[in-house]
Amino acid sequence: VTVAKNTEIFAFSYLEDCSIASDVRIGPYARIRPQSKLQKGSRIGNFVEIKNSVIGDDSKINHLSYIGDSEIGKNVNIGAGTITCNYDGKNKYKTVVAEGAFIGSNSSLVAPVKVGKEAIIGAGTTLFEDAPAGKITINQMPIKNLKKKK
Repeated sequence: VTVAKNTEIFAFSYLEDCSIASDVRIGPYARIRPQSKLQKGSRIGNFVEIKNSVIGDDSKINHLSYIGDSEIGKNVNIGAGTITCNYDGKNKYKTVVAEGAFIGSNSSLVAPVKVGKEAIIGAGTTLFEDAPAGKITINQMPIKNLKKKK
């Protein structure tokens, strides 16, 4: 594990075979797994797991997320509960999120998938295909109110 200056690692966080740049904040209760690189000023919050991924400068993954086999660009915000679905039961695939993208809470990024520069992914979206740069992408179903069975 390599940790640069001015980095804060909060209680109960676990780091293994990873590289942490300066001015990074990790945890509490975060897990940074092998071959992960957290770049300058990135923020990894509580109950976040990072595996074999690069997190770009000043990007934030604040809570309750899993990021695996991914490349996250600079100034990206990943909302609470977001996961990368990188394994299909046989193979692992990569997710790429470009600079300035915003991923809404509880989104699932089903790899292989790319999110373009400054794209916005709406909360609760399951992303099965690439999201274009500068666009808002959502795939939510309309809400239906059904009668209760007696």
